Amino acid sequence: MASPPSLLSKTFSVLVSGFVVLNCFAVDKFGSHAQVITPLLPVDEVQILQNISNKLNISNWAPINQTSCNSTQWKHTIDSKTQSIVTCNCTFENDSVCHVTNISVKGFNLNGVLPDELGDLPHLLEIDLTRNYINGTIPPRLAQLPNLKILSLIVNRLTGPIPPEIGNITTLEELVLSSNNFTGTIPETLGNLKNLTEFDLSRNYLNGSIPGSLAELPNLQSLSLLANRLSGSIPREIGSFATLKSLLLSANNFSGTIPDTFGNLKNLNDLDLSFNKLTGQIPSPLESLTDIKFIDLSRNRLTGPIPKEVGNISTLPNLSLIVNRLTGPIPPEIGKITTLEELVLSSNNFTGTIPETLGNLKNLTQFKIDGSELSGKIPEFIGNWSNIEELDLQGTSMDGPIPSSISLLTSLQSLFLNNNLLTGEVPNWAVDNNKKLDLSYNNFTWSALEGSALGGCQPQQPKLTDEYWCFTKDLPCTQNREYRSLFINCGGGSAPFNDDTYERDLTDGGPVSFSFLPGKWGYSSTGTYMENSTVQTSIAKNDFNLGVTGGITLWKNFNIMERAGGVGIGIIEVFDNIIVNDGTLEIHLYWAGKGTTFVPYRGVHGPLISAITVTPKFKNGSGLSVGAVIGIVAASCVLAALFLLLLRSKGYLGGKELVDKGGTEGISISLIRYVLSG
Repeated sequence: MASPPSLLSKTFSVLVSGFVVLNCFAVDKFGSHAQVITPLLPVDEVQILQNISNKLNISNWAPINQTSCNSTQWKHTIDSKTQSIVTCNCTFENDSVCHVTNISVKGFNLNGVLPDELGDLPHLLEIDLTRNYINGTIPPRLAQLPNLKILSLIVNRLTGPIPPEIGNITTLEELVLSSNNFTGTIPETLGNLKNLTEFDLSRNYLNGSIPGSLAELPNLQSLSLLANRLSGSIPREIGSFATLKSLLLSANNFSGTIPDTFGNLKNLNDLDLSFNKLTGQIPSPLESLTDIKFIDLSRNRLTGPIPKEVGNISTLPNLSLIVNRLTGPIPPEIGKITTLEELVLSSNNFTGTIPETLGNLKNLTQFKIDGSELSGKIPEFIGNWSNIEELDLQGTSMDGPIPSSISLLTSLQSLFLNNNLLTGEVPNWAVDNNKKLDLSYNNFTWSALEGSALGGCQPQQPKLTDEYWCFTKDLPCTQNREYRSLFINCGGGSAPFNDDTYERDLTDGGPVSFSFLPGKWGYSSTGTYMENSTVQTSIAKNDFNLGVTGGITLWKNFNIMERAGGVGIGIIEVFDNIIVNDGTLEIHLYWAGKGTTFVPYRGVHGPLISAITVTPKFKNGSGLSVGAVIGIVAASCVLAALFLLLLRSKGYLGGKELVDKGGTEGISISLIRYVLSG
């Protein structure tokens, strides 16, 4: 008979049993978490994404399957402008299901159409297809996306109207459709996008007026409608955008006055109303814009004086008022804006002298007041502008000598003093330097050239080039007037064509350049492009003006691509009956800031002019004798110079820099059959 177990044995048994049970619980608990569950895309979403990929011609997404959210092919970045990224949220149904939330394919040259199927991804927060070649229209089905916050289709080839259904995506915070080919009007329904902070429809072909419903966007911080065909007046209601920081309406056809309600935009940083048809005076309430950093009212029809209240905008670095009809003196109060870096007042009707108070503007990097009616001396205080890089006083009535203080400006890169009444000796520092300097068409003297056959011209670098600077008006001709025709191969070497020899043109041109081929022809190039780093308002067109001697305008806002009927198509333009009476023929090509492209990248300048031809046409019954005919181009100092005056925002001509990489190649301008009288 077995003896009963002892107390110790019972205790041991219980402990062992308890340990086993607890250990089993522990294994079960941790064992269940060790199982790895891969979250998957729903099968129908995979098919939707495949359709999107096919329609957009996205090559790097394949293959698409339920595990693609973890694929490296969906995380492809080359640089900040070139990336293909698809983001998923995989927290659905206890971390077992994924849904696509962000599609960003930028700079991948996609050439398909915008798929309707994008509207079938209800979890999408962002669609960014910037800088591609996508064509077609915006599908209205996008309006059924209940969570979309960002829709960016910048720089594509989309056409048609903007669907009014977009106004139903009330979650949108950023709507960016710039640089496409959209037409029609801005839908009133876009006023329903109450959460919108950024609204950009710039660089399209939209017409009509700004709808009043946009005044109902309480959170808007940036509004850009520049470079369209919008018209009518600018709504006063825009002045109620309390949160607005950037307002860009340039390059349209807006008329009427600048609303005085703009003074209420206390948070505004950038205001660009340039390239419109605005009239009236600059409203004084603009002085209330205490956070403003950029004001561009240029190329309008504004009249009256600059309000002295502008001097109260103490934080303003950039002010541009060029090409208006402003009058009166320059307000001395502008000298109070000591933060000014760029002061651009060119092509107005300002009178008087440059105020002494402007000597306080120690931060100026650019000062342009060319083409005005200013008089008096160039002030010595300009030598205090230690940061100045570009100084443009050309085409005024300023007289006297060049101040010696200008020689102290070590940051100065471009100095334009041409077409004034300046006198005195040309300082040596103005010749012996590498600055872009134009002193032509004044009344300077230079003792080093007295008695020289060059008159007012001197070699810039005699050992390296045949370029010359000229300092006087009415340059003399020292050789016989023997030339009847002129043929120039722009940007190339000497070349025969149709029994004629086209003269070489191998100079680089540039912001300041004067050159002539001895005994043949010459040209002068003056001015720089205005590419502001703060706000880019380039119109991305190839428009320019063409004029000849006597102020005759032959072309205005001429567009090569439109005239030729496409890109890469050569055309020849003929102008008859241009009369030359004094032996000088001047041809002016003037780029008014319309030759710079913005897309796909900024900085592509100008159209290409392949050749220029000038040939004579004689009166009926008149003979031709060497002594009686005035030559079109004579030798020496640019008698009959070809002047390519590229003032303010002009392009370089005469060098291969002129080629528009967008494809406007092949134009030939032929100026022929001139009537000569001797």
